[in-house]
Amino acid sequence: MARSGRDAVGFDFKSEFLEGLTFPERRAVLAAGVLRRFVAKSVITHQSTAADRVFLLTNGRGRYFFTTPDGRKVVLFSLLPGDLFGGAALLSKQCDYPVSAETVKDSSVVVWDRNTIRTLATRYPRLLENALSTASDYLIWYVATHLGLTSHDARSRLAYILSNLSQGIGREGPRGRELEATNEELAHAANLTEFTVSRLLSEWQRRGAIVKRRGRVLIRSYEKLFRH
Repeated sequence: MARSGRDAVGFDFKSEFLEGLTFPERRAVLAAGVLRRFVAKSVITHQSTAADRVFLLTNGRGRYFFTTPDGRKVVLFSLLPGDLFGGAALLSKQCDYPVSAETVKDSSVVVWDRNTIRTLATRYPRLLENALSTASDYLIWYVATHLGLTSHDARSRLAYILSNLSQGIGREGPRGRELEATNEELAHAANLTEFTVSRLLSEWQRRGAIVKRRGRVLIRSYEKLFRH
């Protein structure tokens, strides 16, 4: 059953999309949306269909994927609680979703239709700034993937992708820079198998270059990462 965002989400919910808003502003934005729940493996946005809604993942896990002309499914990267997707609906020019998005596990999202979210973005300009920041993160993924694929061997490709992503969208901590990325995402970005990614990450962890956690990679030494 759909419910209003006011009933659905606690006001302490953390999301880059809502950063910089006051408590009353966050409350107003969430109350204007509708809470929807999706079971695992539900496709929420469909590639090449009209971008008429924006979604904020509040619980669960999702991911972007792209379907090639010959029908192959290419997984891109994960969506975590707090992530915005379907942002193309914020644009003034009506356009299509460039990729699809699906749930990986049972999930909840707040949904705004295009007219509502554009009205909110006009009232609260910080929303548009935050959405642009999210788009910038996607560009960093693209650049890291492109640069990584220019390397000839698997080890170098994965090392470049870890380096570029961690420095671009990772978070600095007392022990190094931490990147949120699964083995599956890194495998697709580097054009490698998940087995190869797992093997290389384990090797780098033994060397002290990284610390691998579920869905996260902590880069402790870039020098050791690139040392063959």
